[in-house]
Amino acid sequence: MTNLVDKRVSTDQQSTARQNVVLDEAGIEAPVVIEEAPGTSSSLHPLQRPKFRELLTYARPGDTVHISEMFRLVRGSHIPAVHRQLLAHCQPLDGAQGLPAVPARRKARREYENRVSALTP
Repeated sequence: MTNLVDKRVSTDQQSTARQNVVLDEAGIEAPVVIEEAPGTSSSLHPLQRPKFRELLTYARPGDTVHISEMFRLVRGSHIPAVHRQLLAHCQPLDGAQGLPAVPARRKARREYENRVSALTP
């Protein structure tokens, strides 16, 4: 089982530094990092992003994909049901199911939950 990390910024003026902090705090062991070129449009569907397609091609059953913020993955989707389904899959990040709660993961999940709650049904 492999730990895959997806990192991306929207403009050339941004960096992945904040994403690195969140992912480092999560203590991901031996990650395979797949990073999109700076400036890859956030208006593109994830499947239209070259490096994200590479990540999906690389991934195998049992692998774990780590993303610092779920909105980075589905920012172009304003369909609340999509976000609520993803949020449901993020439950273990909050220390559920007997897993230890990692502050960075708990914060990332809480921020995503706040954004999802703000979406209209």
